[in-house]
Amino acid sequence: MSVTPLETLPIDQLRQRSSTKWRKYPEHVLPLFVAETDYPLAPAITARLARAVELGDTGYTPPDPGIADAYVGFARRRFGWEVDAARIRTTCDVMMGVVELLRCVIDPGDRVVITTPVYPPFFDVIPEAGGVVEQVPLVDTGAGWELDLLGIEAALAGGARAVLLCNPHNPTGTVHTREKLAALADLAAGFGAAVVSDEIHAPLVHANAVFTPFLAASETAAKVGYAVVSASKAFNLAGLKCALMVTADPATADIVRAMPDEIEWRTGLFGALASVAAFAPDSDAWLDAQLAALDRNRRLLAELLDEHVPGARYRIPDAGFLAWVDLGALGWGDNPAVKIRRDADVALHFGPHFGPEGKGHVRINFGCAPEVLREAVARIGALVE
Repeated sequence: MSVTPLETLPIDQLRQRSSTKWRKYPEHVLPLFVAETDYPLAPAITARLARAVELGDTGYTPPDPGIADAYVGFARRRFGWEVDAARIRTTCDVMMGVVELLRCVIDPGDRVVITTPVYPPFFDVIPEAGGVVEQVPLVDTGAGWELDLLGIEAALAGGARAVLLCNPHNPTGTVHTREKLAALADLAAGFGAAVVSDEIHAPLVHANAVFTPFLAASETAAKVGYAVVSASKAFNLAGLKCALMVTADPATADIVRAMPDEIEWRTGLFGALASVAAFAPDSDAWLDAQLAALDRNRRLLAELLDEHVPGARYRIPDAGFLAWVDLGALGWGDNPAVKIRRDADVALHFGPHFGPEGKGHVRINFGCAPEVLREAVARIGALVE
């Protein structure tokens, strides 16, 4: 059954927003950098937040705002994953959840594996938790990217105590297979290590791929793993501050349960209210419409780059609204986003921030109107000699 793509808000209305995407640069710059989308909120979210404002419901987040049960239903409907609500705790955001989980599973000075190129805050949250970053780059297969299991095995054999996984992967949009995730779990178990899986982009997996929650990849994954999830990327709620730490084994659940209550108190009330509405069945149709719009745009971007930016290398991502584009052949330096921002008035995310593999790359946010995407790529194309 076809789904009508969700339409973005008019750009003059978007420019009235006060978030980073619309305030970091002057109005003549097209902002396609930070991971915010340009769609209206899901109606159920708008209604719930409006009611809270009407009531002056701006106090502390209660111990049980309903988000655990809402996520259980969402995971069952969208992923076929059975989650125990009693094994969920909330916190402020995904990166804060990652930090607190790492503090529980490593000792100061322990090495933590990340699979570059990867979300830039990964480089910061590991030291914040007392760990040391160990990079094991993804393998470029020529058709996509996958985990370097041999490299991860060597890192764990050398003493690394945890793997910080991005599933689905940012910035490549890779959806890791169940087989790769199960193999990763076996490696972690064999070396007594833990896996912390950032699954913030999970609701945005496109129809050609199948998302496997790390904790559902195998019985072993359930024992060694922790997942951190949120509605913030799929429903554009990053400013409202709410994430969930999920476990699937009694031992790991006990570790999360023993965290200080203050970690849970950091959950924003509006974040909790909005997340309950996002994870409810009422918002499924909105999410499907957004996925249809993103599917259209991820394919449109391929056409536009072929037309305007010959030499650009782009693989259509299997998840999300972020495109990983190699512009190294154009000779615009290690960080081509600098030239593009200066000379084309288009703001893209800096590739080198994602690790050494990001040299010559940019990350493009295509969660925008098709006409904005067309204008941005045309501006970039005008720089091509």
